Amino acid sequence: MTYCVGLKLNAGLVLLSDTRTNAGLDNIACYRKMFFFEEPGERAIVVMTAGSLSVTQTTLARLNEAIHDEMADETTSIMKAQTMLQVATIIGDTLARTRREIAEQCRDLRQQASASMIVAGQRQGGDMRMYLIYPEGNFIEATEDTPFLQIGEHKYGKPILDRVVTPATSLTDAQKAVLLSMDSTLRSNLSVGMPLDLAIIEQGACAITTRRRILDGDADFARMSAAWSAALRDSFVNIQL
Repeated sequence: MTYCVGLKLNAGLVLLSDTRTNAGLDNIACYRKMFFFEEPGERAIVVMTAGSLSVTQTTLARLNEAIHDEMADETTSIMKAQTMLQVATIIGDTLARTRREIAEQCRDLRQQASASMIVAGQRQGGDMRMYLIYPEGNFIEATEDTPFLQIGEHKYGKPILDRVVTPATSLTDAQKAVLLSMDSTLRSNLSVGMPLDLAIIEQGACAITTRRRILDGDADFARMSAAWSAALRDSFVNIQL
């Protein structure tokens, strides 16, 4: 399992993912779930993945292969697509095709092969966009009414986002929100784990303006987690029935 979250705000895009992959209690590994496709000043795209590693890794390999194909054009390469909608369409089609092929290979084993992705970014001259792509290849988009998207083990980290995130949220507060959302998930689900990957695309930059890997034992993250726990305990005690 995993947990990935993305916020689409007036000030930019804020994205966070964990790195734990769980194939059973005795088979836990660390794999990156956040991937960057960037030509600074022209386009910046971040893809976050959840689900079957065979599906996500094959999908990403095919996207990279298409980028480097000499015959690549705007219908096949996310680095040549004219809009973020076209980017989401290419990724959705590639994900759906890969999932079907792997599911067919595993049919006799009665194993499930499924994955979902969050795709966020901006191309020069276009608006920031963020999409949640389903295993079937179809997708939905973050809006002003729902400015965040989640994939993987999302239920524990959703309440704080529902309460504090709006399109007007600052990038500083947004980082706090996604990190506390992740902290809540880490505390309640062992299938989500450190390290974490954080990325920010500021409005109009068309570049990854912040990349940060947060390792297990990171002092700043630990301090924030402890402060949040203390604040919750104090608020609970002070609430009157």
